[in-house]
Amino acid sequence: MGDNKDIEVEKREKKTDTSKVGVAAIKYITYLIIFFGILWFLINYVFGRLL
Repeated sequence: MGDNKDIEVEKREKKTDTSKVGVAAIKYITYLIIFFGILWFLINYVFGRLL
């Protein structure tokens, strides 16, 4: 009855992968918007003046 045992309780919270997927999606969508913005600029201003 006098036995005192030290018990460590370890709680692990598993993060959902949806947050990682969301961050990656926003990052790559931003890259695509910047890419198409540069492409639009090139088509309108650079190639537009050549024609």
